[in-house]
Amino acid sequence: MTENGWHNTDIRVRYKDTDRMGVVYYGNYLTYFEVGRSEYMRELGFPYSQMEGKGYILVVTEANARYRSNVGYDSLITVKTAITEVKRIKVRFDYEIFSSDNILLVTGYTVHGCLNPDMKPIRIPEELVKRMQGRLINRHEEE
Repeated sequence: MTENGWHNTDIRVRYKDTDRMGVVYYGNYLTYFEVGRSEYMRELGFPYSQMEGKGYILVVTEANARYRSNVGYDSLITVKTAITEVKRIKVRFDYEIFSSDNILLVTGYTVHGCLNPDMKPIRIPEELVKRMQGRLINRHEEE
């Protein structure tokens, strides 16, 4: 579901995602970013499996997460994903993860470079760039 350029993905926290303190292990939030991003790409009509089948690979070149709060096992969280920058060979996704009672848990972003199967930089497919630009959010306006 997309709202104001943000794509929302709901995830139920699994027991294996928690640490000894009973809260989501910090590294798992990057996995939640990936789930949100993958679902967003699917909604755009470019699931990763289809892109890779056509010779385009989006690799993470940078990742950032800021932890604000936490939840535990069986909690329902919402991963909000937005596209905040699109260039010829790279794209930036921003994320906000909320608890079911609307507490901000984590914010962050990932930057992805587009490569061909030989791991050489390649332009993002023009049709995907157009779709991404149609959903582009200016983060500076929201902050």
